[in-house]
Amino acid sequence: MSKMRVLVVTGFGINCEVEMAAAYRLAGAEADIVHLNEVFKERVSIHDYQVLNFPGGFSFGDDLGSAKVLSNKFKFKKMASGRHFIDDLARFLQDGKFIIGVCNGFQALVKMGLLPNIGGNFEQEVTLTHNDSGKFEDRWVTCGVHPQNRTPFLKGIEKIDLPVRHGEGKLIIRDAQIERAILEQNLNCLTYLGPDGQPTADYPYNPNGSELNCAGLTDPSGRVFGLMPHPEAYLSIYNHPAWPRKKEQNGGSEQGEGLQLFKNMVDYFSNH
Repeated sequence: MSKMRVLVVTGFGINCEVEMAAAYRLAGAEADIVHLNEVFKERVSIHDYQVLNFPGGFSFGDDLGSAKVLSNKFKFKKMASGRHFIDDLARFLQDGKFIIGVCNGFQALVKMGLLPNIGGNFEQEVTLTHNDSGKFEDRWVTCGVHPQNRTPFLKGIEKIDLPVRHGEGKLIIRDAQIERAILEQNLNCLTYLGPDGQPTADYPYNPNGSELNCAGLTDPSGRVFGLMPHPEAYLSIYNHPAWPRKKEQNGGSEQGEGLQLFKNMVDYFSNH
């Protein structure tokens, strides 16, 4: 059986591409790191892959707000053939494939309208903006997984520790109608948890003050998934600041909790 192939894009200030590719390779997939210009010039086609990955970083220096320039490039960029890149993304999803964005990648997906995309027309319905703390947050958080979430990435996971590294991770929802749809369709797939294991708005357990205590969203199809915490930064138990306790709790396993998301996708495509 051939390996699942994933494309990890880089360039323009993206800087977590190596960790993202490593996560897939450890999970058993084939991962290519490609500069976005190679995609726009159509030297590399996203359609040769099953999962398209937008990693974290500081695209265009976050000069106009995190990932705003990058999201505009994705939404309005014409490729070498004259097609718009976003039309290629739409076709990619229609073909049953998946897109994930982490941190800056999540910000790009939100601002280009791929998440939550309740209206289905790639219009921006939510945003990610400055943390309530007013500063960059570099800390570990615990997230709960919505039991009716729609993404294979989170299959079998109830709770997960992950690191966050962001200055603009606060989710703000455009209006009550969008918020109601997010809740009714279970698109709020990841929430920040407090020490009692319940969703929380309290700092620092919720590092940014997100509405709905949201750490991650899917679109209604479950094929687009974005999250602020970094699963690719927790591939080994030794990444965790409390790794001796974690290792004991995990029966001696040295696997980091974040690796499971990528293993889930390899399993998904091996069964489909």
